[in-house]
Amino acid sequence: MSRFTVPRIAPSEITDEEHFWDRRTWLATMGAAAGALAMQSKRLSAHAPTRQPEAPTPYDTITGYNNYYEFSTDKEAVRELAVNFRTTPWTVSVEGEVKRPKRWDLADLLKGIPVEERTYRHRCVEAWSMVVPWNGVSLAAVIRKLEPTSKAKYVEFTTLHDPAQMPGQRRAILQWPYVEGLRMDEAMHPLALLVTGIYGRPVPAQNGAPLRLVVPWKYGFKGGKSIVKIRFTERQPMTTWALAAPDEYGFYANVNPAVDHPRWSQASERIIGRFGRKATLPFNGYAEQVASLYSGMDLRVNF
Repeated sequence: MSRFTVPRIAPSEITDEEHFWDRRTWLATMGAAAGALAMQSKRLSAHAPTRQPEAPTPYDTITGYNNYYEFSTDKEAVRELAVNFRTTPWTVSVEGEVKRPKRWDLADLLKGIPVEERTYRHRCVEAWSMVVPWNGVSLAAVIRKLEPTSKAKYVEFTTLHDPAQMPGQRRAILQWPYVEGLRMDEAMHPLALLVTGIYGRPVPAQNGAPLRLVVPWKYGFKGGKSIVKIRFTERQPMTTWALAAPDEYGFYANVNPAVDHPRWSQASERIIGRFGRKATLPFNGYAEQVASLYSGMDLRVNF
C-alpha cells in the first residue's frame, strides 16, 4: 500500500449540510459501504500536510459555470443545454496495451473500488479557479483492475461523441471526440481521481457525468468528461487541445505561474464567487506531492 497521503481541506471548512443530501444512498449505489468509506477517509487525512484551509465553492457555482465545449463555449449556458443528457446505460471501452480488452458497464468497472471524498483546487487555463469537493475512485485502482501490459507508457481518455445530445459538437470548434491523456506514472499517482460525484451527489451532466477525470495539479482541460474509452498506449497520445493549439496547450499542462499563456498571464487567478485575485501556486499547490514526477524536465518547454 502506498504511504502517500492525500492532502485534504479541513472538515470545518466544508459548505453547509444541504449540499450533502442523500450521500449515503448515492454511495451505496456505487458499491461502497459507509464503514469502508469512513475508514478510507480517516486513512487519507491522518497524516495530511498542514495547509491553509479553503472553503469549497458553493454547489450552484460549481454546477453553473462550466468549461464543456461539447455543449457550448458559453460557460453559463452549459447547465441548461445539458439538462436532458442521458447517462444510463453507460459503458466504457478499454483498449490498447491491456491484458483483456473489454467494454465495461460503468457499474462493473467501478465495482469493488472504494468511493473517496477529496476536496481539490480546480484551476482553469483561463486563470480562474474553484475549490471542489469531489467524490470518486482512485484512477490508479481502476488501472490496476484493468491490468495494462508492460508496454503501456500512457493512458488516453476519450469523451462521448454524440452531437444529438451535445450541440457544441455540431460545430468544428475542436476535433471531436475530445481526447486527453496522461503518462502512466501520472495516472498512477494517488491524487488522480475518476470522479462520479460532487458534494456527495452524482456528478451533474454539465460537470462531466457520469465519469470524468480530475488531475488537480494540472489545468482543467486535462480532465476529460463523460468518458467512454480508456486506451493504454506505448506512445504519447495526440490530445485534442495539443492538436488544436500546440503553442498554447501542451500535453503536460502542469499549473505553472512562471509560464504564461500566449494571450494572458498565469501568475494569478480569480476564484469564482469571490472578490479579487490570488497568486497561482506551482502545480496548483500540490508541488510537494507531484514535483518529483518531472525531475530533470524543463517545464517551460514541456508545458
